[in-house]
Amino acid sequence: MTFEELRQKYPEFIFNGFSVDKKDDGIKVVYDFEIPGLCKFTPELVFEISDELVVNQFDSPLAKKILLSLGMVEAVSYFKAVCPEIMTVKCGDFNLEELLFFKKLYYKGLGEFFYRNQIDLPYRHFLKINCTGEMQDDDDRFISKNLNLIPVGGGKDSDVTISLVKKYSADNYFLTVNHQKAREDAVLISGYEKDRIININRTIDKNLLDLNKKGFLNGHTPFSAIIAFSGLYTAYLLGANYVVLSNEASATENNIEGMDINHQYSKSFEFEKNISAFCKSYLVPDIKYFSLLRPFNELQIAKYFASLKEYQNIFVSCNVGSKQNKWCGECAKCLFVYSILSPFLEEQDLLKVFGENLLEKESLISIFDGLVGLTEVKPFECVGTRAEIRADLSKTIENYLSDEKELPKLLLHFQNEIEPDTKDFDRLIRYFNYENSVPNKFKYAVEEFKTYVRNAE
Repeated sequence: MTFEELRQKYPEFIFNGFSVDKKDDGIKVVYDFEIPGLCKFTPELVFEISDELVVNQFDSPLAKKILLSLGMVEAVSYFKAVCPEIMTVKCGDFNLEELLFFKKLYYKGLGEFFYRNQIDLPYRHFLKINCTGEMQDDDDRFISKNLNLIPVGGGKDSDVTISLVKKYSADNYFLTVNHQKAREDAVLISGYEKDRIININRTIDKNLLDLNKKGFLNGHTPFSAIIAFSGLYTAYLLGANYVVLSNEASATENNIEGMDINHQYSKSFEFEKNISAFCKSYLVPDIKYFSLLRPFNELQIAKYFASLKEYQNIFVSCNVGSKQNKWCGECAKCLFVYSILSPFLEEQDLLKVFGENLLEKESLISIFDGLVGLTEVKPFECVGTRAEIRADLSKTIENYLSDEKELPKLLLHFQNEIEPDTKDFDRLIRYFNYENSVPNKFKYAVEEFKTYVRNAE
């Protein structure tokens, strides 16, 4: 059925409720969603955290309000199967500002989903959220242990954050979702014990997978928003005052020129500001949610990461190969990471990571053209800006020519289509984004990073 037919046949999505219980393997949260006339969904999250680390009650009224908010974000994956006009929340209540926060997150977080499914839906006609449950009891008690919680994705960005924070604070814990070797290795190689890692086992309901096979609507959802609210709940359990993200300034660029569609919306500064305000006003004011790398761009992060030799043989951020803990060598993320590191690492070092020179692969030319801005659509992946990639590759070409080495095929193509210019490279290396929310406590890390990327050869 078409989008319009699905909305007409299935006009409502219901958030019935959730349960939270302490089990042998951790704190288990089960959500109860329903599309009347179609099916029910009961996705699960298990927070693998030991009892001795929990300082705030896992099922207090405040804990449940955080979990209610997490459920609103978890629901996006199931809501999108039919995109109904009405969402009914039977297990809680939100005020108008809270509802507007979630409506905006759904609409902007599903921007890529709408584009790929050719859905043209104005914001005002998108969704009405009705709450029939009771407002959670007022309970703002929060025991603080003054800890930092760092979500770890396994890629270079979170590795940079770990390396910066560990120099000045020992009070760090780490959040991962669904065990992956690269994520755990990044923590262990930094000198921490495994008990510093709180993993979340997240299970998708099989009914959703069945609907996807049957041709119901499917596509990208704002997964980073799930990390955000999972992080807030974990921080609450630990008594952590800071959730330290690794999202850079580059995440704010749209994927399609002239259209407000951003694959990374829930990594953008706009979302960071919105969720920070939401947490301060309605959840836990003492927990600060921010990105340590927001002042910087992907080019600068690549340069700093090139100095972290200990992480370079263990990092993996390829979504295609993540379950096998490897780089697939065929996707936009692989090509981007190879490219952004190419001015700063020797080719032999890149070959150790990727197994081949991805700039030699003509099969990747369409992805390459999207990355450098030769097409209107930038690949829907977590990648840098078009300007950063162009400056980056211009520098790589300069390095190849100065070493009197033959240019790889994709660099030859770039040279023929776009005149290389390293002036932007120098400008971007000295870049600083003042639109950030880094607390004063972490300015030391920002200054260290800035000094290194500007002065290191």
